[in-house]
Amino acid sequence: MIKDLAKKSRSWRGYDESRRFTREELLEFVDCARYAPTTINHQPLKYVIAYKKETVDKIQPYTYWARSLPEAHLPHPGKCPTAFIVICQETEWKEDITRYEKDVGAVAQTMLLAATEMGLGGIMINNFHAQKISEVLELPDHIVPLLVVAFGKPDETIVLEEVDLGADLKYYRDENDVHHVPKRKLKDVVIER
Repeated sequence: MIKDLAKKSRSWRGYDESRRFTREELLEFVDCARYAPTTINHQPLKYVIAYKKETVDKIQPYTYWARSLPEAHLPHPGKCPTAFIVICQETEWKEDITRYEKDVGAVAQTMLLAATEMGLGGIMINNFHAQKISEVLELPDHIVPLLVVAFGKPDETIVLEEVDLGADLKYYRDENDVHHVPKRKLKDVVIER
């Protein structure tokens, strides 16, 4: 079951904008995330949930998508996410941001798997303008955005392709706007001793 969820949990870059989120749905994602392991159980992360259209629309311009495909201009107009969760660190609680970077990945993936289980999807966005997002969300200085996670109902096709060792791993879009994601084979990522 977890393997099926992992295969379905893709980095979606196109969404059905008619599917809006509720506060309760995003709180459920955060509730799942808070059970993820954290370094020394310090739990320094905070979560800003954004589901109201006016807030989502203010965040979107400061997120930068698919840096490997700048010519694609993703997400396409009318295919933007309809919710965001901004993962932040409360630096008054724990100041060292680099120490907890692994925690950010664990909680983000947990939320994305929860979304996938609901038939929804999302993407981790590490390329964003932190200062502008802080301003839009009116965050105090001690709440520092570390990662933006976008959510929505996926409205695109993504194809996983197993590739041989040495093959190009850059994702790409074909002439039909299908997103192709090369994945290394199991035998090429395991080291046995």
